[in-house]
Amino acid sequence: MDTGKELLFFFSALGVFNGIILGVYFFFFTKKKYLTNYFLGALLFALSIRIGKSVFVYFDSGLPKMYLQFGLTACFFIGPCLYYFLKSAIEEINIMPKSWKLTFFFWAILIITVGVIFPYEEYPKLWRFYFIRIIYFQWFVYIVFSGFVIKDILVKIISRKHKATPAETWFGMLFLGNFLLFLFYFLSIMGAPGATYISGAVVFSFILYLIISILLYRKKTDDLFLLNNQKYSGKKIDPTEAAILSQKLENVMIEKELFKNSNLTLQDLAKEVNISSHQLSQFLNNNLGKNFTSFINEFRINEACEIIKSSDKFTLEAVGYDVGFNSKSAFFAAFKKHTGKTPLNYQLQVL
Repeated sequence: MDTGKELLFFFSALGVFNGIILGVYFFFFTKKKYLTNYFLGALLFALSIRIGKSVFVYFDSGLPKMYLQFGLTACFFIGPCLYYFLKSAIEEINIMPKSWKLTFFFWAILIITVGVIFPYEEYPKLWRFYFIRIIYFQWFVYIVFSGFVIKDILVKIISRKHKATPAETWFGMLFLGNFLLFLFYFLSIMGAPGATYISGAVVFSFILYLIISILLYRKKTDDLFLLNNQKYSGKKIDPTEAAILSQKLENVMIEKELFKNSNLTLQDLAKEVNISSHQLSQFLNNNLGKNFTSFINEFRINEACEIIKSSDKFTLEAVGYDVGFNSKSAFFAAFKKHTGKTPLNYQLQVL
């Protein structure tokens, strides 16, 4: 291998390694857990596997066919991850809908089934002439869908009539980078003049280092993951997403008894269910019609009622402190508002 190829291999392989590291970062180490983070991490994982296969096959064509199969099947997840990454940002979705989970489950089952029945080792022609076309067609379809999702942002970036926000530029560049990556691979497979198989790996490395440079340059990166990072104004969350979030909130409140923490904040609860505080506030106000304090107090009063009904050994003041209130007056006021009775009248009624 000459010096030029050694540098090309080093640059491409380093891009793959950094892609995996960056994917881990978006999955586990970002301060705010947006759904877009997870999809971007998954997208980088899928791309790194696909690019890694290209790099090592280009420089060592004698690799076992298992690696070829593994790299190609990773393409089945590139398109869906890109599409849902952009859709979750555009539509401000932060809880993964059931239909999205079913889509990923479908592709996983399809890939495993086909891979077991028709392994690359035994059916190389089937993979080279048929499966690869199906794989790239699926990837292309998702790129088209992704383009429609982000079309307004792309028009703003290309026309320059209106200044794009940092988040819009970020999402637009990630889409265009993925489109170029697909284009280089497609042209290479079609045998277009000047299009080499390793060009996709070079484009990926360039995109990756662009992402890293943006993250290192910006002191604040949270705004890159929210296209509408402002206070919500009367917009209700989608009913399906609202039902999932409602169940998730109820589970975490009951199982962890968070309401018993008198210092519990909106930010604390939002972190428990992996959404931003303003999204939680939006959900409570617009979907449930109550503020954070009222929501928490309902759990506290329900628990207080159970304690009062089960025993008269505790003073009412002690019950209030036990369920999370930090004063007797706050407990009595919340109890009257929630039940229509004072704690004493309720105790006399149930005992």
